[in-house]
Amino acid sequence: MKIDLTETTSSKINSALVQARRDIGTPAIGMVLTLVIVTDEENAYDALKSANDASHEHPSRIIVVIKRVSRSPRSRRDSRLDAEVRVGADSGTGETVVLRLHGELVNHAQSVVLPLLLPDAPVVVWWPEGAPSDLAGDPLGALGQRRIVDTYACEDPLNDLAARSRFYAPGDTDLSWTRITPWRSMLAAALDQQNVRIVSATVEGESDNPSCELLAMWLGERLQVPVERSFSQGPGLTSVRLVTTDGQVVLNRADGGLATLCLPGQPDRAVALKRRDTAELLAEELRRLDPDNTYESALKFGVDRLGHEVDFAPAAASPTSTATDRTAAVDSGTGQGPEPAGSPAATRAKSASKPAPKGATTKKAAS
Repeated sequence: MKIDLTETTSSKINSALVQARRDIGTPAIGMVLTLVIVTDEENAYDALKSANDASHEHPSRIIVVIKRVSRSPRSRRDSRLDAEVRVGADSGTGETVVLRLHGELVNHAQSVVLPLLLPDAPVVVWWPEGAPSDLAGDPLGALGQRRIVDTYACEDPLNDLAARSRFYAPGDTDLSWTRITPWRSMLAAALDQQNVRIVSATVEGESDNPSCELLAMWLGERLQVPVERSFSQGPGLTSVRLVTTDGQVVLNRADGGLATLCLPGQPDRAVALKRRDTAELLAEELRRLDPDNTYESALKFGVDRLGHEVDFAPAAASPTSTATDRTAAVDSGTGQGPEPAGSPAATRAKSASKPAPKGATTKKAAS
Protein backbone atom coordinates (compact mmCIF):
# COMPACT_ATOMS: atom_id res chain seq x y z
CA MET A 1 0.00 0.00 0.00
CA LYS A 2 1.21 3.49 -0.88
CA ILE A 3 -0.09 6.78 0.49
CA ASP A 4 1.03 10.12 -0.97
CA LEU A 5 0.97 13.18 1.29
CA THR A 6 1.64 16.70 -0.03
CA GLU A 7 2.46 19.69 2.19
CA THR A 8 2.13 17.49 5.24
CA THR A 9 3.50 17.24 8.77
CA SER A 10 5.11 14.55 10.91
CA SER A 11 1.86 14.13 12.83
CA LYS A 12 -0.11 13.41 9.66
CA ILE A 13 2.55 10.95 8.52
CA ASN A 14 2.28 9.01 11.80
CA SER A 15 -1.49 8.94 11.44
CA ALA A 16 -1.14 7.62 7.89
CA LEU A 17 1.16 4.84 9.10
CA VAL A 18 -1.32 3.73 11.77
CA GLN A 19 -4.22 3.81 9.31
CA ALA A 20 -2.24 1.89 6.66
CA ARG A 21 -1.38 -0.88 9.14
CA ARG A 22 -5.03 -1.21 10.07
CA ASP A 23 -6.11 -1.31 6.44
CA ILE A 24 -3.82 -4.24 5.62
CA GLY A 25 -4.66 -6.03 8.85
CA THR A 26 -1.33 -5.76 10.70
CA PRO A 27 -1.82 -3.27 13.55
CA ALA A 28 1.08 -4.69 15.60
CA ILE A 29 4.59 -3.31 15.15
CA GLY A 30 7.25 -6.03 14.79
CA MET A 31 10.19 -3.88 13.75
CA VAL A 32 13.54 -3.95 15.53
CA LEU A 33 15.09 -0.62 14.53
CA THR A 34 14.72 2.60 12.56
CA LEU A 35 16.97 3.04 9.54
CA VAL A 36 17.34 6.65 8.41
CA ILE A 37 18.74 7.05 4.88
CA VAL A 38 20.04 10.51 3.99
CA THR A 39 20.38 10.80 0.23
CA ASP A 40 19.33 12.66 -2.92
CA GLU A 41 16.95 11.86 -5.76
CA GLU A 42 19.71 10.34 -7.88
CA ASN A 43 20.68 7.69 -5.32
CA ALA A 44 17.37 7.23 -3.50
CA TYR A 45 16.11 4.30 -5.58
CA ASP A 46 19.24 2.15 -5.21
CA ALA A 47 19.59 2.96 -1.50
CA LEU A 48 15.96 2.12 -0.78
CA LYS A 49 16.17 -1.12 -2.73
CA SER A 50 19.21 -2.22 -0.71
CA ALA A 51 17.50 -1.24 2.55
CA ASN A 52 14.36 -3.18 1.63
CA ASP A 53 16.44 -6.26 0.84
CA ALA A 54 18.29 -5.91 4.15
CA SER A 55 14.96 -5.56 5.99
CA HIS A 56 14.20 -9.25 5.31
CA GLU A 57 16.86 -9.97 7.93
CA HIS A 58 16.22 -6.87 10.06
CA PRO A 59 12.55 -5.72 9.94
CA SER A 60 12.72 -1.98 10.31
CA ARG A 61 11.06 1.34 9.71
CA ILE A 62 12.96 2.94 6.86
CA ILE A 63 12.91 6.73 6.69
CA VAL A 64 14.38 8.18 3.50
CA VAL A 65 15.35 11.84 3.81
CA ILE A 66 15.68 13.55 0.41
CA LYS A 67 16.75 17.18 0.52
CA ARG A 68 15.45 18.89 -2.59
CA VAL A 69 17.60 21.62 -4.15
CA SER A 70 15.96 25.06 -4.28
CA ARG A 71 17.08 26.96 -7.35
CA SER A 72 15.41 30.33 -6.76
CA PRO A 73 15.26 32.75 -3.79
CA ARG A 74 11.50 32.30 -3.53
CA SER A 75 11.67 28.49 -3.41
CA ARG A 76 14.38 28.69 -0.78
CA ARG A 77 12.06 30.77 1.42
CA ASP A 78 9.13 28.37 1.07
CA SER A 79 9.24 25.35 3.35
CA ARG A 80 7.31 22.26 2.35
CA LEU A 81 7.28 18.62 3.33
CA ASP A 82 6.01 15.95 0.93
CA ALA A 83 5.87 12.32 2.01
CA GLU A 84 5.19 8.87 0.63
CA VAL A 85 4.13 6.15 3.06
CA ARG A 86 4.59 2.50 2.08
CA VAL A 87 3.52 -0.54 4.06
CA GLY A 88 3.02 -4.19 3.22
CA ALA A 89 4.53 -5.66 0.07
CA ASP A 90 5.76 -2.24 -1.09
CA SER A 91 8.16 -1.84 1.84
CA GLY A 92 9.95 -5.13 2.39
CA THR A 93 9.13 -6.54 5.83
CA GLY A 94 8.64 -3.22 7.62
CA GLU A 95 7.47 0.28 6.84
CA THR A 96 8.91 2.93 4.57
CA VAL A 97 8.50 6.69 4.72
CA VAL A 98 10.04 8.76 1.92
CA LEU A 99 10.41 12.42 2.93
CA ARG A 100 11.10 15.20 0.45
CA LEU A 101 12.16 18.42 2.13
CA HIS A 102 11.94 21.79 0.38
CA GLY A 103 13.21 25.27 1.24
CA GLU A 104 14.28 26.14 4.78
CA LEU A 105 13.09 22.76 6.01
CA VAL A 106 16.21 21.22 4.47
CA ASN A 107 18.25 22.69 7.32
CA HIS A 108 15.95 21.24 9.98
CA ALA A 109 15.52 17.66 8.81
CA GLN A 110 16.04 16.30 12.33
CA SER A 111 12.86 18.03 13.55
CA VAL A 112 10.87 16.14 10.91
CA VAL A 113 12.53 12.77 11.47
CA LEU A 114 12.49 12.74 15.28
CA PRO A 115 8.68 12.22 15.70
CA LEU A 116 8.81 9.34 13.19
CA LEU A 117 11.37 7.21 15.04
CA LEU A 118 10.19 3.95 16.55
CA PRO A 119 9.93 4.29 20.34
CA ASP A 120 12.53 2.39 22.39
CA ALA A 121 14.25 1.03 19.28
CA PRO A 122 17.81 1.63 18.02
CA VAL A 123 18.37 4.19 15.28
CA VAL A 124 20.87 3.71 12.44
CA VAL A 125 21.70 6.56 10.05
CA TRP A 126 23.12 5.74 6.62
CA TRP A 127 24.60 8.12 4.05
CA PRO A 128 25.00 6.26 0.71
CA GLU A 129 26.83 9.34 -0.65
CA GLY A 130 27.68 12.85 0.45
CA ALA A 131 28.19 12.13 4.14
CA PRO A 132 29.39 14.98 6.40
CA SER A 133 32.88 14.80 7.83
CA ASP A 134 31.64 14.83 11.42
CA LEU A 135 28.95 12.14 11.49
CA ALA A 136 28.16 12.35 15.20
CA GLY A 137 28.06 16.15 15.03
CA ASP A 138 25.51 16.17 12.22
CA PRO A 139 21.94 16.85 13.46
CA LEU A 140 20.62 13.68 11.83
CA GLY A 141 23.70 11.65 12.78
CA ALA A 142 23.21 12.63 16.42
CA LEU A 143 19.93 10.68 16.41
CA GLY A 144 21.64 7.35 15.68
CA GLN A 145 23.48 4.76 17.73
CA ARG A 146 25.23 3.67 14.53
CA ARG A 147 26.25 5.87 11.61
CA ILE A 148 27.15 4.23 8.29
CA VAL A 149 29.01 5.75 5.33
CA ASP A 150 30.60 4.33 2.19
CA THR A 151 34.01 5.82 1.51
CA TYR A 152 34.12 3.98 -1.82
CA ALA A 153 31.43 6.37 -3.12
CA CYS A 154 33.54 9.47 -2.34
CA GLU A 155 35.45 11.40 -4.98
CA ASP A 156 38.66 11.26 -2.94
CA PRO A 157 38.50 8.15 -0.73
CA LEU A 158 41.86 8.65 0.97
CA ASN A 159 41.11 12.19 2.10
CA ASP A 160 37.74 10.96 3.29
CA LEU A 161 39.42 8.22 5.34
CA ALA A 162 41.56 10.89 6.97
CA ALA A 163 38.43 12.88 7.83
CA ARG A 164 36.73 9.77 9.20
CA SER A 165 39.65 9.23 11.58
CA ARG A 166 39.81 12.87 12.61
CA PHE A 167 36.11 13.04 13.52
CA TYR A 168 35.60 9.43 14.59
CA ALA A 169 33.02 8.81 17.32
CA PRO A 170 31.91 5.44 18.76
CA GLY A 171 29.22 4.08 16.47
CA ASP A 172 30.76 5.27 13.18
CA THR A 173 31.44 2.63 10.54
CA ASP A 174 32.16 2.32 6.84
CA LEU A 175 30.87 -0.15 4.22
CA SER A 176 34.41 -0.15 2.78
CA TRP A 177 35.43 -1.76 6.08
CA THR A 178 32.53 -4.21 5.91
CA ARG A 179 33.69 -5.36 2.47
CA ILE A 180 36.90 -6.80 3.90
CA THR A 181 35.29 -8.88 6.68
CA PRO A 182 35.71 -12.16 4.71
CA TRP A 183 39.34 -11.24 3.93
CA ARG A 184 40.12 -10.58 7.58
CA SER A 185 38.42 -13.80 8.68
CA MET A 186 40.27 -15.85 6.05
CA LEU A 187 43.67 -14.36 6.92
CA ALA A 188 43.13 -14.81 10.65
CA ALA A 189 42.16 -18.47 10.11
CA ALA A 190 45.17 -19.03 7.86
CA LEU A 191 47.60 -17.61 10.42
CA ASP A 192 46.08 -19.79 13.13
CA GLN A 193 47.48 -22.74 11.20
CA GLN A 194 51.02 -21.30 10.93
CA ASN A 195 53.26 -21.12 13.99
CA VAL A 196 55.63 -18.71 12.28
CA ARG A 197 56.88 -15.16 12.57
CA ILE A 198 55.40 -12.55 10.22
CA VAL A 199 58.05 -10.38 8.57
CA SER A 200 56.09 -8.13 6.18
CA ALA A 201 52.88 -7.91 4.18
CA THR A 202 51.64 -6.63 0.82
CA VAL A 203 48.07 -5.62 -0.04
CA GLU A 204 47.23 -5.33 -3.73
CA GLY A 205 44.12 -3.83 -5.31
CA GLU A 206 42.64 -0.93 -7.23
CA SER A 207 44.19 2.44 -6.55
CA ASP A 208 40.87 4.10 -5.70
CA ASN A 209 39.52 1.34 -3.46
CA PRO A 210 39.65 2.39 0.23
CA SER A 211 39.03 -1.20 1.36
CA CYS A 212 42.62 -1.95 0.35
CA GLU A 213 43.92 0.86 2.55
CA LEU A 214 41.76 -0.25 5.46
CA LEU A 215 43.00 -3.83 5.17
CA ALA A 216 46.60 -2.59 5.03
CA MET A 217 45.99 -0.45 8.13
CA TRP A 218 44.44 -3.41 9.95
CA LEU A 219 47.41 -5.65 9.14
CA GLY A 220 49.88 -2.95 10.16
CA GLU A 221 48.07 -2.28 13.44
CA ARG A 222 47.63 -5.94 14.34
CA LEU A 223 50.95 -7.36 13.18
CA GLN A 224 53.17 -4.30 13.68
CA VAL A 225 55.15 -5.14 10.53
CA PRO A 226 55.81 -3.16 7.34
CA VAL A 227 52.83 -3.31 4.99
CA GLU A 228 53.30 -2.40 1.34
CA ARG A 229 50.34 -1.13 -0.67
CA SER A 230 50.59 -2.06 -4.36
CA PHE A 231 48.17 -1.52 -7.23
CA SER A 232 46.35 -3.72 -9.73
CA GLN A 233 43.53 -3.40 -12.24
CA GLY A 234 41.09 -5.02 -9.85
CA PRO A 235 38.31 -5.79 -9.50
CA GLY A 236 38.54 -4.39 -5.98
CA LEU A 237 40.95 -6.06 -3.60
CA THR A 238 42.90 -8.74 -5.46
CA SER A 239 45.71 -10.13 -3.30
CA VAL A 240 47.31 -10.23 0.15
CA ARG A 241 50.80 -11.67 0.68
CA LEU A 242 52.27 -12.25 4.11
CA VAL A 243 56.01 -12.99 4.24
CA THR A 244 56.87 -15.36 7.08
CA THR A 245 60.05 -17.06 8.20
CA ASP A 246 58.80 -20.28 6.56
CA GLY A 247 57.60 -18.80 3.27
CA GLN A 248 54.67 -16.77 1.96
CA VAL A 249 51.01 -16.93 2.91
CA VAL A 250 49.10 -15.75 -0.17
CA LEU A 251 45.38 -15.06 -0.56
CA ASN A 252 44.77 -14.21 -4.20
CA ARG A 253 41.46 -13.31 -5.87
CA ALA A 254 41.87 -12.38 -9.51
CA ASP A 255 38.27 -12.50 -10.72
CA GLY A 256 36.26 -11.06 -7.82
CA GLY A 257 34.61 -14.40 -7.00
CA LEU A 258 36.87 -17.36 -6.25
CA ALA A 259 40.15 -16.98 -4.36
CA THR A 260 43.19 -19.20 -3.90
CA LEU A 261 44.82 -19.64 -0.49
CA CYS A 262 48.48 -20.72 -0.49
CA LEU A 263 50.15 -21.80 2.75
CA PRO A 264 53.79 -22.95 3.15
CA GLY A 265 54.05 -26.73 3.03
CA GLN A 266 50.39 -27.24 2.13
CA PRO A 267 48.56 -27.69 -1.19
CA ASP A 268 46.76 -24.67 -2.63
CA ARG A 269 43.07 -24.55 -1.92
CA ALA A 270 40.16 -22.67 -3.52
CA VAL A 271 37.99 -20.55 -1.21
CA ALA A 272 34.78 -18.60 -1.87
CA LEU A 273 35.45 -14.87 -1.59
CA LYS A 274 32.87 -13.20 -3.81
CA ARG A 275 32.22 -9.49 -3.93
CA ARG A 276 29.02 -8.69 -2.03
CA ASP A 277 26.32 -6.20 -2.95
CA THR A 278 25.23 -3.25 -0.82
CA ALA A 279 22.23 -5.06 0.70
CA GLU A 280 24.48 -7.80 2.11
CA LEU A 281 26.92 -5.24 3.50
CA LEU A 282 24.13 -3.24 5.10
CA ALA A 283 22.57 -6.35 6.64
CA GLU A 284 25.94 -7.24 8.20
CA GLU A 285 26.30 -3.81 9.75
CA LEU A 286 22.78 -3.95 11.21
CA ARG A 287 23.62 -7.16 13.07
CA ARG A 288 25.69 -5.27 15.62
CA LEU A 289 24.87 -1.87 17.07
CA ASP A 290 27.79 -1.55 19.48
CA PRO A 291 30.95 0.42 18.59
CA ASP A 292 33.41 -1.37 16.31
CA ASN A 293 36.68 -1.01 18.20
CA THR A 294 38.66 -2.96 15.60
CA TYR A 295 37.60 -0.51 12.88
CA GLU A 296 38.55 2.40 15.11
CA SER A 297 42.03 0.98 15.77
CA ALA A 298 42.71 0.30 12.10
CA LEU A 299 41.40 3.69 10.99
CA LYS A 300 43.46 5.65 13.50
CA PHE A 301 46.58 3.60 12.86
CA GLY A 302 46.83 4.51 9.20
CA VAL A 303 45.43 7.98 8.83
CA ASP A 304 48.66 9.82 9.61
CA ARG A 305 50.50 7.72 7.03
CA LEU A 306 48.19 8.15 4.08
CA GLY A 307 50.05 11.09 2.59
CA HIS A 308 53.55 9.57 2.69
CA GLU A 309 55.29 7.16 0.35
CA VAL A 310 57.38 5.81 3.26
CA ASP A 311 56.19 5.94 6.84
CA PHE A 312 58.24 3.60 8.96
CA ALA A 313 61.21 1.31 8.55
CA PRO A 314 60.77 -2.47 8.74
CA ALA A 315 60.99 -4.16 12.11
CA ALA A 316 64.15 -6.09 12.89
CA ALA A 317 63.96 -9.45 11.08
CA SER A 318 66.04 -12.58 10.77
CA PRO A 319 69.10 -12.36 8.49
CA THR A 320 67.53 -14.87 6.10
CA SER A 321 64.46 -12.73 5.52
CA THR A 322 64.08 -11.26 2.04
CA ALA A 323 61.74 -8.50 3.22
CA THR A 324 63.94 -6.54 5.62
CA ASP A 325 64.59 -3.80 3.10
CA ARG A 326 60.93 -3.17 2.30
CA THR A 327 59.44 0.22 3.02
CA ALA A 328 56.07 1.97 3.30
CA ALA A 329 53.26 0.83 5.54
CA VAL A 330 50.42 2.39 3.59
CA ASP A 331 50.76 4.08 0.20
CA SER A 332 49.15 7.43 -0.51
CA GLY A 333 46.87 5.84 -3.11
CA THR A 334 47.77 8.22 -5.93
CA GLY A 335 48.14 5.39 -8.41
CA GLN A 336 51.94 5.68 -8.45
CA GLY A 337 54.44 3.20 -7.07
CA PRO A 338 57.25 4.08 -4.65
CA GLU A 339 59.60 6.86 -5.68
CA PRO A 340 62.87 5.75 -7.30
CA ALA A 341 65.85 5.51 -4.96
CA GLY A 342 67.68 8.80 -4.74
CA SER A 343 64.72 10.92 -5.82
CA PRO A 344 63.85 13.98 -3.68
CA ALA A 345 60.58 12.37 -2.54
CA ALA A 346 62.33 9.16 -1.55
CA THR A 347 65.03 11.09 0.32
CA ARG A 348 62.42 13.11 2.24
CA ALA A 349 60.43 10.00 3.05
CA LYS A 350 63.48 8.14 4.24
CA SER A 351 64.48 10.94 6.56
CA ALA A 352 60.93 11.09 7.95
CA SER A 353 60.58 7.37 8.53
CA LYS A 354 60.39 5.96 12.03
CA PRO A 355 61.53 2.53 13.17
CA ALA A 356 58.88 0.04 14.15
CA PRO A 357 58.88 -1.13 17.78
CA LYS A 358 61.22 -4.02 18.47
CA GLY A 359 59.64 -7.34 19.23
CA ALA A 360 56.24 -6.18 18.08
CA THR A 361 55.64 -8.82 15.46
CA THR A 362 53.05 -11.49 16.14
CA LYS A 363 51.96 -14.67 14.49
CA LYS A 364 48.20 -13.96 14.44
CA ALA A 365 46.00 -11.27 12.93
CA ALA A 366 42.98 -11.80 15.11
CA SER A 367 39.87 -10.10 13.87
